[in-house]
Amino acid sequence: MYRDRGARIGAAAVLLLGMMLLARGAYPGVSTEQAGATAAADLQAERVSIDAWRAGRVGRLTSDTGWLTLTALFWLKDGENSFGRASSNALILDNASLADTAGSFVLAGHQVRFVAAPGAGVTRDGRAVTSLDLASDAQGEPTVLASGSLRFFVIERAGNLGVRVRDLDNPHRRNFGGLTYFPVTTDWVCDARFEAYEPARHLKIVNILGMEEQAQSPGAVVFRKNGREWRLDTVLETPGDQELFVMFADGTSGHETYGGGRFLYIPLPQGHTALVDFNKAFNPPCALNDFATCPLPPPQNRLQLRVDAGEKKYAGGPEHRS
Repeated sequence: MYRDRGARIGAAAVLLLGMMLLARGAYPGVSTEQAGATAAADLQAERVSIDAWRAGRVGRLTSDTGWLTLTALFWLKDGENSFGRASSNALILDNASLADTAGSFVLAGHQVRFVAAPGAGVTRDGRAVTSLDLASDAQGEPTVLASGSLRFFVIERAGNLGVRVRDLDNPHRRNFGGLTYFPVTTDWVCDARFEAYEPARHLKIVNILGMEEQAQSPGAVVFRKNGREWRLDTVLETPGDQELFVMFADGTSGHETYGGGRFLYIPLPQGHTALVDFNKAFNPPCALNDFATCPLPPPQNRLQLRVDAGEKKYAGGPEHRS
């Protein structure tokens, strides 16, 4: 629900980073010149990997389904929720692509049905809609409706149902100025120790709107920095995932990086070892727009440590616009 789905680490990148880390520890008796050459090769390999990852992230952000397209979020009340440009509607969105009254979202028994106003021009897959039950994102891919450049669908957060609206012509998308980062370094790539929780723990996660949900944590990653160990609880978002999700805040949060923390995906541990690359730490969607519902790092994932790697604040985000 929250992820930049393409922020996953691809198999090729995992292999590349794994080889790099193996190489780094495999030459305890080499000369200074050889060690320097190995370190330079490691850094170059990491830069290649991160450049490709960054390009993919920008491509996803600026796509039709990217976070830069979000333009509204409305929470539904039981019964009829009229939707359109006119001020008489319960859900008002002043957008030229929307009819004065496009229709109504009817919430009954935790099911949402959209009833279109005659001639409103609302479609699904190119066909006009009259009345349709809508699947939310909690059920997998949500039912997406369209009106001009707008796309709208139902989301569920902590049992609450809402309507999220994208605008394919959103100025934030058109005027996207790119992302900024800390310099790439191998100092923030590590083979962390994975400490499994048996059984898996359930973490209370609070999102930016104050809603609470439970997340399954299969274990924590433990890494060394500045002469001591640090740990971060991980989350398995859905059964069968080949990666773990980490929400964290650190000494850069609210300064060089987004105040609400950052996200990171890591491949599933191999035995008791997990590959952690903080160069791939990235901003949550809430750093990019006002209509996301990002989870916040749990208290135990707020590090008294500066993680000067990965993505910095987004210059066009809410923190800079406010």
